[in-house]
Amino acid sequence: MNNSIMLYLYDAKLTNPNGDPDEENRPRMDYERSINLVSDLRLKRYIRDYLLDQGYELYVQKIGDKPVTAQERVKDLKNASDEEIFNRFIDIRMFGATVPVKKDNKSFIGPVQFNWGYSLNKVELLEAGITSTFASGESKKQGAMGRDYRVKYSFIAFSGVISGKRAEYVNLTDDDVKLLDEAMKKAIPLLATRSKIGQTPRLYMRVEFTDNQTILNDLRGYINLVNSEESLRSIEECALECGRLKEYLNKNRELISKVYYFKDEELKILVNGEESSINNVLEGFKTIEL
Repeated sequence: MNNSIMLYLYDAKLTNPNGDPDEENRPRMDYERSINLVSDLRLKRYIRDYLLDQGYELYVQKIGDKPVTAQERVKDLKNASDEEIFNRFIDIRMFGATVPVKKDNKSFIGPVQFNWGYSLNKVELLEAGITSTFASGESKKQGAMGRDYRVKYSFIAFSGVISGKRAEYVNLTDDDVKLLDEAMKKAIPLLATRSKIGQTPRLYMRVEFTDNQTILNDLRGYINLVNSEESLRSIEECALECGRLKEYLNKNRELISKVYYFKDEELKILVNGEESSINNVLEGFKTIEL
């Protein structure tokens, strides 16, 4: 399998993209820059939930809607070979894991990795009081009080990679990667909860290279969000400038085999300040629209 690099963009409106348990579940923030943060684990959770919804067995999952220890999860695999573990759990084939089998823990580094996502715009938080219909205690008839924290609008960018060498070791297949592409498009909208509804994937690109040696820079460094309003509130108030991204991809054209992508119709694309299209950005490349 060849290496790939991924660019994934989605926006969040009046929702909580990734609550921080150390901050009363407020959205994760870099407060010095007013930048919204989302951990790689949150994104992997979306993907795992989608795979589970599609009927795949996972290593990291609840059993009977209850959390279990890692030891309980693999109690029937104590003498399993690495290959048996890989073949059983698609999330280990993707993301790796530490598995307590045999005498020692086995650690597998997954070929699919993401770094933390961050917003391309400055983000403001919304804080509101909420009340529960249920009484807060046996002696109290009044509903329980709480706080609800959300972002007003956040346009979030993730970067990720697929290592071809690691993929071969854990038996990651082309069909697994197709499922990953599918999850990037469908997982967030299909698995929305109360705190996560209001998030929409806007752009996904998986740039597949010609070998398992090539790496390129984080593609987020070649895009920026152009705001028509100082404080963004919706996708209609911004556009994605991709001129430098087009130039960077063209500069490395000989290293690129194909590009898998989807683009939401509401996302406006600019190339060097002029309204354009994703087809223009990827002009001349072999592309597969998802």
